[in-house]
Amino acid sequence: MLRQPQGREKPDDPATDDRHFHSVRLSRSELQVEIEPRTRLLPASFPSHPAQPMTVHIEVQRVGDRGEPLPLPSYATSGSAGLDLRADSAVTLLPGQRALVPTGLAIAVPPGYEGQVRPRSGLALRSGVTCLNSPGTLDSDYRGELCVILVNLGQEEVALARGERIAQLIVAPVSRAELAEVPELPVTKRGAGGFGHTGR
Repeated sequence: MLRQPQGREKPDDPATDDRHFHSVRLSRSELQVEIEPRTRLLPASFPSHPAQPMTVHIEVQRVGDRGEPLPLPSYATSGSAGLDLRADSAVTLLPGQRALVPTGLAIAVPPGYEGQVRPRSGLALRSGVTCLNSPGTLDSDYRGELCVILVNLGQEEVALARGERIAQLIVAPVSRAELAEVPELPVTKRGAGGFGHTGR
């Protein structure tokens, strides 16, 4: 679920103006993100009850002033895990080229959560365009514009228009770790085996 501001927004109009400005405050909106909690596996004799999604309210600020406001990130289907992110500026990627693509949004992820920026499978399959540093991490105390590092791993030039969906944002809970230095680690059967030690 999400709430979108009324007025100038035209969800179906992927404007092509790609003027490049930064840090211009246009409006603040609110996303409602559904987080599905983990549940224990119960024996088959127990009745099954689907977990109720937990809603996380996230404030969103439009930045950049690159044209008509684009639709806020949204879930494509009722079962989608990620909110679709759109390019707020047109970009052309040559084979092997990468670019930092703005979304036109600054997002205040609540404490105790993170935003994970992941590739879109369709874009990767059709054009060979994916996200570097994937999944990218959006920290709860970051207040700058959310940008996506795209790379063209295909063999042909790829042009993406302003308003195209380029990545997806997953909001997930995180844990804080406390490290304790010890002289030795607990022994396991695996030990230090890694990097393919189990074979092919």
